[in-house]
Amino acid sequence: MKQGETVLLKGNGKRYIVSAHEKDLHTDVGVFKLGTLLDKEYMDSIVSHLGFEMQIYRLRAADLFNFLKRTGAPISPKDIGMIMGHTGLNKDDNVLDAGTGSGILAIYMGLVAKRVMTYEVREDFAKVAQSNIALAGLTNVESRSGDLVKEIRSLDESFDVVTLDMQAADKVVPYVLNVLKPGGYLVVFSPFLEQAKEVRMAVGIEKFEDVVTLECTQREISFSERGTRPSTISVGHTGYLTFARAI
Repeated sequence: MKQGETVLLKGNGKRYIVSAHEKDLHTDVGVFKLGTLLDKEYMDSIVSHLGFEMQIYRLRAADLFNFLKRTGAPISPKDIGMIMGHTGLNKDDNVLDAGTGSGILAIYMGLVAKRVMTYEVREDFAKVAQSNIALAGLTNVESRSGDLVKEIRSLDESFDVVTLDMQAADKVVPYVLNVLKPGGYLVVFSPFLEQAKEVRMAVGIEKFEDVVTLECTQREISFSERGTRPSTISVGHTGYLTFARAI
């Protein structure tokens, strides 16, 4: 392990996300000397002073989704997957994001993209996101406290992808083409159809192509002795995604 590398510890139903450094992790199953991680490899074990053993895993985005502190309902992995797949987000892309929230989407994109700059209008939410991004070990994700409705007018950078998960997304759309590279994608997440319609109307005024609004539903399958069927407690709907490509 490298100094400061973030990893997942798992054992007997317990999980901890920690960094490899000269500190101790105090838990109800004993104290783990995190400095010993520097001499470990993935899938090795680390043992507490009480003899409790945990295995070391490479940290994945899904682990962060389930572990990080939240300031509200984050965008779901199924919707993040649609964003990644539809835009073709890659290692050469610079991304502008707004409505950071807990930073979940920014972190997922930061694990793939070259750079992510994300704006959150609430300063307390931005601080939580900054803490989550640091825990994820990402240095290519920059979290800013500010209202993109105002800030986008003075940005002098260009981006390959712009993602918006914010109530006033339709107010940002008229300025997106000033910062979005030709061929780049605008993606807007809307929790309600009324908001999606406002975004579509705003997009329709600007020079975009390949405009589409999609809904992705998800159902977990339940297996039991009685039979197999979709789970009755899973959340299928989360929101609507509008994609538009700059001409």
